[in-house]
Amino acid sequence: MFKNIGIVLKNSPTSGDSSVLNKLIKVLSSKTENIFSIDDVNIDRVRTLNIEEFNDLVDLIIVFGGDGTLLGAARKFINSQTPILGINMGTVGFLTDVNIENFESVVKDIFEGNYILEERSLVKAKFAEQEVFGLNEVLIHSGSYAQLMRYRLLIDDKTVYEQRSDGLIVATPTGSTAYALSAGGSIIHPELSVWNIIPMMSQSLSSRPLVVSNMKSMEIQLIEGPLDHAMVCVDGQEDIPIQYNESIYISKKDSSLKIIHPSNNDFYEACREKLGWSLDITAKKNR
Repeated sequence: MFKNIGIVLKNSPTSGDSSVLNKLIKVLSSKTENIFSIDDVNIDRVRTLNIEEFNDLVDLIIVFGGDGTLLGAARKFINSQTPILGINMGTVGFLTDVNIENFESVVKDIFEGNYILEERSLVKAKFAEQEVFGLNEVLIHSGSYAQLMRYRLLIDDKTVYEQRSDGLIVATPTGSTAYALSAGGSIIHPELSVWNIIPMMSQSLSSRPLVVSNMKSMEIQLIEGPLDHAMVCVDGQEDIPIQYNESIYISKKDSSLKIIHPSNNDFYEACREKLGWSLDITAKKNR
């Protein structure tokens, strides 16, 4: 099924990580001799390619790290539409859902064609002659700690509300278990084609998250704030300044991110495991 495997490693692996990685690469090399990276990873059996060669040749990308490492790989290789498998060497790991303990059996299944291929929608933001996209969310914020900005939200050219708050999050279903969750957003099943819109620290007591179809056109009009500009941040990357009296246009990106999961992948089990659902509080207290 897959012949040419590309690997992406998390930044600054520890000596313990390197030992584990060598074992995992040994398992992988039993299935294919064609293992590539765009970085010099100093691992036997892994050949280094430039990014153009990597995009042309590789038909599966395996990410060793956490969700942040996978997000970085998604941004780098999105145009190639190559599916990504995430091996969790981080913390929560909603996207990197394969544990290193069962890596060998998962790789065996995948090379036999037993896996789930899931397409995750991407959010696109256009503003001030710039265009950015994210897998998790677009965040618009005041750029000043604990100070509010004023903005107006329009969907399909209809005003939804005008608010004063620290900012606004527009999250994908993938992002609903990331930063948006910390801001009080709803958890959205990844198969749904929706946006999760969450005002941050709103001055309105009735302000609540709003879930709308991602086929809707969305505009955020920036009115005023503590600085002469607001900030746009995508997937926790660097802030991009935007002047007030400008608009940010949100839409669904035409392409999607293809993620490979083990054949027994279960979103609800992941929520129980990663978010602590269904904890036995009494048993925990008596330990």
